Amino acid sequence: MPQLVSRHCIAALLALCSCMVLANPAGPSTSPANLPQRALDAAKLPAIDAAITRYVDTRQMPGAAFLLARGSDAYVKGYGRQTYAADARAIDTDTIFDAASLTKVIVTATAVQLLIEDGKLDMEAPLARYLPECAGPARDAPHALTLRHLLTHTSGLKAGLPAKPAWRGKDAALKLACGEAPTHAPGTFFRYSDINYILLGFIIERVSGEPLERFAATRIFAPLGMSRSSYRPLERFKAGEIAPTQRTAASVEGSLHGDVPRESELRGVVHDPTARFMGGVAGHAGLFTTVNDLGRFARMMVDGGVMNGKRFLSPESITRLTTVQSADAAHWRRSAGWDIDTPYSRPRGTIFPVGSYGHTGFTGCVLWIDPWSKTTFILLSNRVYPNDKGAILPLYTELGTLAAQAVIGFDFGKVQGALTPRPPLADSASRQPPTRIFATRGKRLVTG
Repeated sequence: MPQLVSRHCIAALLALCSCMVLANPAGPSTSPANLPQRALDAAKLPAIDAAITRYVDTRQMPGAAFLLARGSDAYVKGYGRQTYAADARAIDTDTIFDAASLTKVIVTATAVQLLIEDGKLDMEAPLARYLPECAGPARDAPHALTLRHLLTHTSGLKAGLPAKPAWRGKDAALKLACGEAPTHAPGTFFRYSDINYILLGFIIERVSGEPLERFAATRIFAPLGMSRSSYRPLERFKAGEIAPTQRTAASVEGSLHGDVPRESELRGVVHDPTARFMGGVAGHAGLFTTVNDLGRFARMMVDGGVMNGKRFLSPESITRLTTVQSADAAHWRRSAGWDIDTPYSRPRGTIFPVGSYGHTGFTGCVLWIDPWSKTTFILLSNRVYPNDKGAILPLYTELGTLAAQAVIGFDFGKVQGALTPRPPLADSASRQPPTRIFATRGKRLVTG
């Protein structure tokens, strides 16, 4: 049976093996007093191993890294290999993954809150205040499109930028994004949209005066000790440390990755075509990270914006990031970045309460946090390798349920403040966005 050990042994244990139960690699919680001495049930952990291994063995993903953390306890483990080759490098907890749309919450939503604290942004301000080139009748009062609408995916903007005619560069992306008009009045309709976070990325750069990757490195990754997180990781890390996402096809025809050399691996180059067309750095995708680094970020969120005794985000920022900030008119619930109660909430599983929050990424990534039991689970994988066929969505729900079952001394049936789930919409077929459409031949490029 897996054993939980003291956090003081973590360095020695990591030197021996990364695939075991460890003390929380993010460090001790600043608020552990209300947690039992043993926060996770080691007897429940083999079920997590079995679930992830099943998807590796059936070739739905070559490998994955997983973290389950609560208080000073954490289960951190690598599974499988970087590819299906017998001699491929094993996945460990330092393997760097393309985190896809986790970029939206780890970088962009966090950066927005930091700039609000700096007095440089206002969530209620119209988009055109910060990006005047986006001004236009469709975005002006009384239907002003605000930062709140962008953060909560209630802008009414379409899901992604058009792929055709071909375009390249950040200037082209900004022009295309500003040229999009809402299909619904802002605040009245939920549609998960990359354009929202592409625009937010430009806003962060405009008001901070820094490239997005530099802002992320200096204001987020460095303060939180996320030493293996970055955009464009090949500038800092060896290719062998990074799990590849996809092998490109022999023919360009019908390919989603026509800009990439044929029959080559995407390794350390962002999988998302739109982010790649923008140079690898965007507000919606482009982050590469590890399960341990995300564990540090999650610990900060669980501890109310504090990391190792130092305030990183204000209580007000944490409230905006962890509670419903979308309007009732949009039906589905989002915070100022994170998913709370939408068709995307499958990682909540069947036990965590509505009001827990998280996000997913198309390459096979999940980060979910329950603030009441102070539990986090994280999965990073490269399920898109080699041909974008790996299907692991049911695993997200299964891991959410298993994670909650491993919690000791907490009654999920008596959570004060939990929300009642929203019922499906009568026209749900038209109101629920797709998990991901990477479109070619003139359609749109959308992440999920």
